[in-house]
Amino acid sequence: MNKENIQRLPAEQYFSDELASLRANDAWPKPPGWLMSPKGVETFVLGDEALTIAPKFVAPSEIVTRVIISLATQRGAMLVGEPGTAKSWLSELICAAICGDSTLIIQGGAIETIQQLLYTWNSAILERKGPCLEALIPGPIYRGMEQGLLVRYEEIARSSPALQDALLSIMSERSITVPELSGEDGILYARDGFNLVATSNTTDVGVNEMSSALKRRMNFETIHPIKSVEDEIGVVIREAEKALKASGVDVQPDEDIIRALVVIFHELRNGQSLDGRSTDRLASAVMSTAEAVSVAHAMGVYAYYYREGSMLAEDFTDFLVGAAIKDNSADLKRMNHYFETEVAHKQGDVWQIIYRRWQESFRF
Repeated sequence: MNKENIQRLPAEQYFSDELASLRANDAWPKPPGWLMSPKGVETFVLGDEALTIAPKFVAPSEIVTRVIISLATQRGAMLVGEPGTAKSWLSELICAAICGDSTLIIQGGAIETIQQLLYTWNSAILERKGPCLEALIPGPIYRGMEQGLLVRYEEIARSSPALQDALLSIMSERSITVPELSGEDGILYARDGFNLVATSNTTDVGVNEMSSALKRRMNFETIHPIKSVEDEIGVVIREAEKALKASGVDVQPDEDIIRALVVIFHELRNGQSLDGRSTDRLASAVMSTAEAVSVAHAMGVYAYYYREGSMLAEDFTDFLVGAAIKDNSADLKRMNHYFETEVAHKQGDVWQIIYRRWQESFRF
């Protein structure tokens, strides 16, 4: 496949060299149908400096271990947490390492019928030949079971109870019945390696409650926001660099500006300053690490086209407001209070420029 001009490669292609190296030197036992051992998968996700494997996800190692072990059983893995905590990214990395394919994806809010979940039919072939394997168009679940691959189910709580019931049967029986076909073609048994990695935002609670039976067939793991400011700064710089490169932009993120960005997001997200004082939380924004990366990316693109390649602190608040305030006027008041009580008192040239720019443009 020609990788030129592709905006975003899946993890298995972007990190193909690392994956090849890990698999070539993976001496640990592998579960049936896996391309890599559980220890190798964990190394790929969390990184290993000695092996020149870059860290790709920040979390306690035991969380990643539990997700991996869950997938080595016939229980799926369910990743829950606030929006922007990289649940989807973790599922993509794990699928890339285990089966070399992270592209079997179901979007919970985008499918409405069981046929979309499992399989549909080519109407032209169906009319000409009748029900046959040639006419069957497999969906992600069918393909995952047939080929022994992991399937990613994004925002599962947005799927209807009927779809969740269909999924329950698959997770229990590990087979799909195709009543239109006869004989051996009428039933598909899951091959080794098939399993499900699902995600759900905690903000989706109440959209469609997961049945207790389906919950019993999946191990739940909560993915929390990054606790360490230094770790989050590292993630934002790394991901912003990757995004800027994909945008064809030769700009290096300014570490002092990224630090200010992460501290602001961290304090507003937690409702507490780094010194322990209470701060206002914003109502319309999650202030996630993913949003911080988006702000850094946008600033880098702006710097390339308008600032001769240099990120400037005076541009910071324009991009912050666009990401954080959304359409909630009350949040602008909360942000103003935060700037007056916290940002105004932070030391350093970048902080002073950011506060001065806020006063000039957004203070009221």
